[in-house]
Amino acid sequence: MVLIKEYRVVLPCTVEEYQVGQLYSVAEASKNETGGGEGIEVLMNEPYEKDGEKGQYTHKIYHLKSKVPGFVKMIAPEGSLVFHEKAWNAYPYCRTIVTNEYMKDDFFIKIETWHKPDLGTIENVHKLDSSTWKSVEVIPIDIADRDQVAHGDYKADEDPALFKSTKTGRGPLGPNWKKELVSNPESPRMCAYKLVTVKFKWWGLQNKVENFIHKQEKRIFTNFHRQLFCWIDKWVDLTMEDIRRMEEETQKELEEMRKRGSVRGTKAADD
Repeated sequence: MVLIKEYRVVLPCTVEEYQVGQLYSVAEASKNETGGGEGIEVLMNEPYEKDGEKGQYTHKIYHLKSKVPGFVKMIAPEGSLVFHEKAWNAYPYCRTIVTNEYMKDDFFIKIETWHKPDLGTIENVHKLDSSTWKSVEVIPIDIADRDQVAHGDYKADEDPALFKSTKTGRGPLGPNWKKELVSNPESPRMCAYKLVTVKFKWWGLQNKVENFIHKQEKRIFTNFHRQLFCWIDKWVDLTMEDIRRMEEETQKELEEMRKRGSVRGTKAADD
């Protein structure tokens, strides 16, 4: 059995803008999560073409220890908290699969994302069969709703309800910002439809861990997209060539950061 949920993140930018903003924000967020022997190691980042699909392929390794909950640390052997992330970014469609060599076929996280120029109104955008789709919980994420942010994650300079972009004039996002987009059809808008499938086969822990992973994915999606919007003035003028150059520099920086310094970034919430 697997646990599938679809997260819908609406943003006040275009699908084309988001392609650059997402890649910029991934690179920046990676630095915030790396240090003291933990964090992200980039093995591959190269173009791919397969079965008529073209895009960018990345293979990353996540070195985690402090970033998993205590009940997992208790059962996890030394060296087992290393996860491989393989991603095929054929924008506006992206597919990411996370695996673990210790758990092999008993664990994976699959994230499939469609980026569409709408306000999150498409049902079953991933075209699942009807019986599977009926079992999928749809979870909207409002980047301007502070109540959706964990207390320890809140940063005032990453709050879309406070931020105003000097380059685009967008923001701050009030409580009715989505309704305002509906009444202003010329305003930029898009939705990231993120279908997350989690499998963790371990007797006695399956439900607890699968639910924990989904809770963490929602937390990551929420914080990441709040950052992305509040960093818009840093990325809105960048080209894809700028992004690829930045990714190369970031790959080298991450390798140095992981080897030195202290553990940084998101810690697991045990509940």
